[in-house]
Amino acid sequence: MTNIERLQLETKGISLTPDQLSVYLVEEGITNPDDEYDASSNTAKRKIYSSALAILNSVANNPTLMKSYKQDDITVSDFADSLQNRIDQLERKIRTMTINESDHGSNTFMLFGN
Repeated sequence: MTNIERLQLETKGISLTPDQLSVYLVEEGITNPDDEYDASSNTAKRKIYSSALAILNSVANNPTLMKSYKQDDITVSDFADSLQNRIDQLERKIRTMTINESDHGSNTFMLFGN
C-alpha cells in the first residue's frame, strides 16, 4: 500500500485527485507519496493523520457544505458538527502519538533537574 492509498483510507468519502492528495502529503513531509507506506513507523502514521487533518480542515472551510441535506427521505443535518468532531478526534490522536521513534516510554520530560 502506498502513502496515497493509506491517506485515501483515512479520508473515505472525500473525493480528491491523486495530485491533490500528493500536495497534502508533501506539505506534511512525505516527499514521495507513491512510496510504500510503513505501518510500523509512528512518524509515517503521524504524517498521514496530519495530512487527513489538513484535508478535513479544507473541507470545513467550504461554507456550502455546512448546510442540511435531504435526499430520499434521509436528512443529514449535523455535517458541520460531525466534521468538527472528526477534526478534534484526529487532533487528539496526533497529540497522543509518540514523536520519537526510539522512545517507547512516556511522553514526559524533566523540566527541573537536581
